[in-house]
Parts: sequence; C-alpha cells; structure tokens
Amino acid sequence: MSNRALLEVIALDVEDAVAAQAGGADRLELVTDMAADGLTPPIAVFEEIRAAVDIPLRVMLRVADGFTAGDIGVLVDRARALRAAGAEEFVLGFLDEHGHADLVAVERLVAELDGRPWTFHRAIDRAADRDVLRKHLADLPGLDTYLTAGSPDGVDDGMETLLAEASRSELPGYEPQIMVGGGLRLEHLPRLCAAGVEAFHIGGAARPGGWSGPVDAEAVREWRTALDG
Repeated sequence: MSNRALLEVIALDVEDAVAAQAGGADRLELVTDMAADGLTPPIAVFEEIRAAVDIPLRVMLRVADGFTAGDIGVLVDRARALRAAGAEEFVLGFLDEHGHADLVAVERLVAELDGRPWTFHRAIDRAADRDVLRKHLADLPGLDTYLTAGSPDGVDDGMETLLAEASRSELPGYEPQIMVGGGLRLEHLPRLCAAGVEAFHIGGAARPGGWSGPVDAEAVREWRTALDG
C-alpha cells in the first residue's frame, strides 16, 4: 500500500463492499447486525464479498451486543470457520466486569488466528484505564490497530485523548496504529492528520440514507479526496 492515509469502511454485504472499493476504500470491516453495533457476519457473506472485491477484509469476531465475550466457544468456532473460508484479518476486543481487557477471552481467540493481523475495536473506549489495557495487550501477536474515538461518546469528546495517544507512538503499548472511528466527521480530519493519525474508519458517514441504505461510492470518494488532499 502507498503511504496515503488508510480509509476503512464498514460493509454489510456485497453491494456495500463494491461501492466502498469503487469510492476509494483501502480496507473493509465486515459485520452484520448494526443494531447490535456489529456482529460476526455469516460465512457465505464473507465468501461473496471476498469474491467481489480485492481489497483487504477485516472480519468482526463478536457474537453479542456489548463488550463482554459471551460464549468463547462459539467465538472460537466462528474464527476457525472464517479461517477455513480464507479470512486473513480480524476485529475483536472484550472487557471483563471491571472494565479491563478480558485477557482469557482475547488470548484464546488470538491463538486461533495464528499471527494474523487484527484490530482491537472500540471496547478500548469503555476501558477503565486505556493505558493499562494497551500494556496488557502489548505482546499479543497480530495486534496492529486500535479502533477508537477516544471516548465512548465519540470523536468530539475524545479528540484530546486521540491527540495525546498519537503523540505516544514510541512508547510501550502504543505501537499499534490508531484508527479513528465513531462519530468521525470530515471537519475532524485536519487536526487528526496534523497529529500523525493515518487511519480512519467510517460507517454511517458512507451511507447518506442511514443504516437502512447501502454504502454510497460518492460518499466514500468524498472522504478519500479529503484524506488525499
């Protein structure tokens, strides 16, 4: 990939995926059921999307709303099935009842990925201590990205946290790339880019008709143009 900023777009189906790639997305996050903030998609949907586009796909490993792991056995089975179907990149992240990283669940699931790259998703925004969470996860194989808004309430409230964390990229636990998403708007980009943030994640912003409508290639292209500019 070039050194341009990475743009990741949420895709629910083939139509979304094709439109996102046409608009200039670099990568897709594959989920189902946005009413639950994104769960693991069916294998058939992954296979259809993989056949339709040629950009990287990160597949969500999550079986219930919220940030607890739920049935880890089900998650492991889903991960194995997706790996068998050809999935190479993933998204996951769980907290325990105290708001700390659920290391038992995360480590068991990461073991199934065999070093494949993965994103720790916005569970970090609900963590009791973001710095401690990063340090607890620092040595896990494959972790290369944190998807975060800096706050559970979105980028508007989390901006200062995002800017501070972007300045710590040389510190232990801060090596994974920050990918900003969650209430992200075009007007946020100048400050984030100036701080060195190089990855951005959009969902609803790619859908002018809301979540009931598909990804719109022109909406994605607007973000691509803004990032390239």
